[in-house]
Amino acid sequence: MTTVSDQLYWGGGVPVIASGQFPIGNTKGNYFFVDGTNGSDGNTGLNPSNALKTIQKAFTNNSKQPNLMCMVLPKAITDMTGDPTSYAETVVIDAPSSALIGVSRGRTQGGLPQLKAGSGSTPQITVSAPGCLITGMGINGVGATGGGVLLNDDNSTVSAFGTTIIGCHFKNCVGSTATNAATGGAIMWTAAGNAWQILIKGNRFYKNVGDVVLKGTSNTVPQDVVIEDNEFSGPAASVDCNLYLAGGSGINGVIIRRNSFPCWPAIGSGTNVMPVDLTGCVGTLEFNTFGSTGKTFGAAANALVPTTVLMSGNYQESGLIART
Repeated sequence: MTTVSDQLYWGGGVPVIASGQFPIGNTKGNYFFVDGTNGSDGNTGLNPSNALKTIQKAFTNNSKQPNLMCMVLPKAITDMTGDPTSYAETVVIDAPSSALIGVSRGRTQGGLPQLKAGSGSTPQITVSAPGCLITGMGINGVGATGGGVLLNDDNSTVSAFGTTIIGCHFKNCVGSTATNAATGGAIMWTAAGNAWQILIKGNRFYKNVGDVVLKGTSNTVPQDVVIEDNEFSGPAASVDCNLYLAGGSGINGVIIRRNSFPCWPAIGSGTNVMPVDLTGCVGTLEFNTFGSTGKTFGAAANALVPTTVLMSGNYQESGLIART
């Protein structure tokens, strides 16, 4: 592996992340490599042949040091029935302006290095530093109740503002209540809110009770949040609410555009059972498609969209969705 300008290249040729969605972009970054199959936490992690074994070790060894680029190689797949070999750990990102980058072969569950703790109530990834990137990772929450990625921000000593989550695969993420998206999901804020300037783009969500969840706003209302070009969870029997952004006072300046909602959630004993609850939010819901027909959208409808969220160009099978 070699570096040229601000990107990493295999053999000096093909970029490590070849999707072209964005540059890794950090000429002064400190690159560390993780290989759960061949690595060792006694290694330096400074190159693929001397890789660390666990993801957390890269951040623990460099706690709070900025510009850490953690390159995660997938573990060798041994289960041919459909689940990749996982990193059975939880990760705390506390290094500002850092990146957790999966060396992937596509955005499928088997094409990404996968995190799967398998038990416990700790989030798979906790972001406790500003300006961070998570990309090319698989997050599988099966067996656990901590959810996927937690934006941990107390607006004082810990911050997650400026987080970007792009090109990841989220599956089986749930909070403390198995049928209520308001208690957690694949990507979530704490009950304090905070964590402004967030981009959630180009991810695949599958079988999560909640996909993007705002638990509350007891400290500050999050602002400037963009959620675009994602495929949200199905099938219906696994989902309570794809976008539950109604915690506390909602989000101010939220843009939800060009996303696919493949089904109308219908989890058994579900609390919300709707694709979006945007109560309290201010922003736009634009150019999205919904796997439904004959549903109504409005402040007191099947999908809760207040008049402070402007709707434009959204469709379900029966046609253009108008506010009711």
